[in-house]
Amino acid sequence: MSLRINDIAPDFTAETTQGTINFHQWIGDGWAVLFSHPKNFTPVCTTELGTMAGLEGDFKKRNVKIIGISVDPVSSHDKWQADIKTATGQTVNYPLIGDKDLKVAKLYEMLPAGAGESSEGRTPADNATVRSVYVIGPDKKIKLVLTYPMTTGRNFDEILRVIDSIQLTAKHQVATPANWKQGEDVIITAAVSNEDAIKRFGAYETVLPYLRKTKQPTAG
Repeated sequence: MSLRINDIAPDFTAETTQGTINFHQWIGDGWAVLFSHPKNFTPVCTTELGTMAGLEGDFKKRNVKIIGISVDPVSSHDKWQADIKTATGQTVNYPLIGDKDLKVAKLYEMLPAGAGESSEGRTPADNATVRSVYVIGPDKKIKLVLTYPMTTGRNFDEILRVIDSIQLTAKHQVATPANWKQGEDVIITAAVSNEDAIKRFGAYETVLPYLRKTKQPTAG
């Protein structure tokens, strides 16, 4: 069975560029983004790690830690970081997991159980499915899974947008419409009666009997 939204994110212990971590302990009481790469020293992934480095402050503002993983040893990650700096001008300060035995890739079902026991000799094409993003909440449950093809660089601004929505809707009985951005109107969920909607939100617009919009609630 594949991992689904609201499943507990599999826990693991692994070596990283910042030492050994236990994943759930590392997440702590905040949020986390785990994003994977099929191979070090590949062009698209190099741009992605640099982009994430540039956005680290934006994730931190949202109480989100970021961590990368590639099916290569930590020693290879250390060398790759110099190329990332050259290509993007960004220094990677977040940890990168070494997964040379493919354990985490298999645990998260990015690779099949029969993929072997070592990253040695494997090409990026062999690991093409190891290009996923997982957003994980403080309850250690998976809130979002996105998997991209190797030829399409990921849009991490979209990951931030989704996190804004997930964090907002976790606090209030609202949902966010298509293409929603921070500060725009939201949808009142069906669980909230019209009477209760007025008490909670002050005012709302009935677009359809099942679609009610209101101003975005304030944080808290």
